[in-house]
Amino acid sequence: MPILDINGRKHDVDASPDMPLLWAIRDLVGLTGTKFGCGIAQCGACTVHLDGVAARSCVMPLAAVADRKITTIEGVGATPIGKKVQDAWRALDVVQCGYCQSGQVMSAAALIASNPAPSDADIDAAMAGNICRCGTYNRIRAAIKQAAKST
Repeated sequence: MPILDINGRKHDVDASPDMPLLWAIRDLVGLTGTKFGCGIAQCGACTVHLDGVAARSCVMPLAAVADRKITTIEGVGATPIGKKVQDAWRALDVVQCGYCQSGQVMSAAALIASNPAPSDADIDAAMAGNICRCGTYNRIRAAIKQAAKST
């Protein structure tokens, strides 16, 4: 039975080691902010942090996350960078339908944590795997720049 460290809390989950992390987070732990999008790690809706690095939880088996710190959208706001990203998202009204935004925020926070002054090319590269069907890309870029300036 895997023990998952999610947002600083330990969770015993009764699941097979090959279960995708996404389903353990949503169905077993009850944190539903991380979304299912495509199921093949192409859309970014399921993005979480593993030891601070953005990762797609829909294809990540539980066996691969043992002894790693998992941060979800519910926990990222407790980090200084995550809070600044969420504040910028709200200030610039980035969200339209909102479905992809948890993944967008998680990818943006990981980017700023690894690169506190990202260029447009850095933002494009880091966010390329996050799809927004509503097309809020200009507001996403602006929010990332605003959050980076405030760090």
